[in-house]
Amino acid sequence: MIHLRKLENTDKDKLASLLNNKKIWDNLRDYVPYPYTVTDATTFINTIQKEKPTVTFAITLNNELIGVIGLILQTDIYQKSAEIGYWLGEPYWGNGYVTTAIQKMKTYGFEKLGLIRIFAGTFEQNIGSQRALEKAGFKFEGIFKKAIYKNKQVFDEYRYAILNPEMIENSVSS
Repeated sequence: MIHLRKLENTDKDKLASLLNNKKIWDNLRDYVPYPYTVTDATTFINTIQKEKPTVTFAITLNNELIGVIGLILQTDIYQKSAEIGYWLGEPYWGNGYVTTAIQKMKTYGFEKLGLIRIFAGTFEQNIGSQRALEKAGFKFEGIFKKAIYKNKQVFDEYRYAILNPEMIENSVSS
């Protein structure tokens, strides 16, 4: 069963082992280093343990770390929105685990953080991530043409979003 929990220092070896994978890194932002080491994992865990509110979680299967999911809370006039980001270790791809994690994070963002909108951007070639978002209820909003520069190549970004129906209802009736 898939659960979300805070990352712990004891996750550092498994985190480094899973994330030190070019296939995963090819679909992540460049601030995630590659190769990914235990030192990188330790630094990451120490950083996110200071989050208030907690917005970054371990994705676990039977209490074992299999990936990471998080929200990037927006500011200013976008303060009721967040970008969702995630990755899953390659041995766990294709089983619906990330869809379940996205659904759990969506619930957390809407119910605990009071968000109105959660959005995601995927690389054009990341069909698995696009399908996971769609299965979790996200709607395709459009293509940001040639918006991503990664590995000395330019890619389109596919944007998805989901709205919190309760917050929308309340803002309309206010």
